[in-house]
Amino acid sequence: MSKRTQAKHKLDRRMGENIWGRAKSPVNKREYGPGQHGQRRKGKMSDFGMQLRAKQKLKGYYGDLTEKQFRRIYAEAERRRGDTGENLISLLERRLDAVVYRAKFVPTVFAARQFVNHGHIKVNGKRVNIPSYQVKDGDIIEVKEKSRQMGLVLEAMQSSERDTPEYLDVDDSKLTATYLRAPSLGDVPYPVQMEPNLVVEYYAQN
Repeated sequence: MSKRTQAKHKLDRRMGENIWGRAKSPVNKREYGPGQHGQRRKGKMSDFGMQLRAKQKLKGYYGDLTEKQFRRIYAEAERRRGDTGENLISLLERRLDAVVYRAKFVPTVFAARQFVNHGHIKVNGKRVNIPSYQVKDGDIIEVKEKSRQMGLVLEAMQSSERDTPEYLDVDDSKLTATYLRAPSLGDVPYPVQMEPNLVVEYYAQN
């Protein structure tokens, strides 16, 4: 089992939720946390505990971002006009690895990061290998022609585990996706409830 797969399963079990909505999640069989005391960790959670959990869940969902990366995104969301929580979701969904995952070019967000890193993705006809690259409205994201027959890509395109969201216009035959607009929280197809408002509260107090 790869380190990334372990990270996915560990987060699912720690949160007690199927974060990515995958059929292979261990939570589908056992909802309690890891360890011999996992079943006894269901006590009432403090406000701080709920805020921390919301942050860990959102940060983990996008490929287990580091605290430094996530705090930088949060700082940018706070700097922009409008609701900070909505801005945070918008910035996370504009990450190139998130768009590649949403377009179903690869099966997981972890695979999306690696896929971008290895140079399999073009944005507006130019190769981009930075997973955190911020996609703009109207940008066209595509899988390089030489990479379109990779097993990872074929597996993802045939999967029925998730649908592509309305803020992307995906052409399955050409493996291209046009980023139409920034989504609001309600537009993003999270398999579990995300609470960016609690993340804002966490950073406001810490």
